[in-house]
Amino acid sequence: MTCGWLPDYGVGAFYPEQMVSADRPVAMFDSGFGGLTVARAVIDLLPNEHIVYFGDTARYPYGPRTHKEVRGFARQIAEWLIATHDPKMIVVACNTASAVALDELQAMVDVPVIGVLEPGLRSLLEVTVTGRVGMIGTVGTVASGAYQELSHALAPGVSLTCAACPGFVEFVERGETRSDQVHVLAERLLAPVQDAKVDSLLLGCTHYPFLARTIGDVMGRDVVLVSSADETAFEVQRSIAALGADRTGGEPPTRRFVSSGDVETFARLGRQLLGPELDAVEAHQW
Repeated sequence: MTCGWLPDYGVGAFYPEQMVSADRPVAMFDSGFGGLTVARAVIDLLPNEHIVYFGDTARYPYGPRTHKEVRGFARQIAEWLIATHDPKMIVVACNTASAVALDELQAMVDVPVIGVLEPGLRSLLEVTVTGRVGMIGTVGTVASGAYQELSHALAPGVSLTCAACPGFVEFVERGETRSDQVHVLAERLLAPVQDAKVDSLLLGCTHYPFLARTIGDVMGRDVVLVSSADETAFEVQRSIAALGADRTGGEPPTRRFVSSGDVETFARLGRQLLGPELDAVEAHQW
């Protein structure tokens, strides 16, 4: 059900007028494994597209970092992706980086740069019935005020309650998504959105869908959990169509995964989280 709070939202006006080669890859990056939820959704929706995924696991988590640090990391990764892989677009598959660095990246490069905040929030606003919604994210994302500002712009009549969830990312990065410890932590950290009696909750960090069962157990069956991954994939699809750069056939697509941290750990845990497409990981050192 679509509510009347949403404006007509079209594809951005930052695309170059010239045609872009369909064989150029879709590049995406995150502080670690969380963006694999977006990669999974893009692979499922656009199975012919080449993918390059960069996980900055040597410097995760981004949430506790200063905004200046995160912007610097995002610029560095975007510059490397452009120089090394010549992508037709970049997906900032990290809520913290999207919150503090998206505008700067969009101004810096001449390919589309898509974040995860707006697609996720639009989806949240579409499912709420009561107009009381919640968002959980890293300390950096919540402190940025980006979701609060965007929610007010898109739907000023909606009540948004935000809660920071420090520690969630670290549990996911260790592969501990169903432990008793993470359940106890979730009970404590989710108390603000429970008290606000939200009817829908945005998982405002791409790591958090891996904790969806635990979060759902704590929030209860009546609360709809919303992930930005699928909506971001649809945004990628729309953007590729606007570029006229759909890859519809030819050689089988390549999926390249790069980590700035330990590649064996990334390969082992990443394969559990993403699936068989993650069959090898390349190392990158800053």
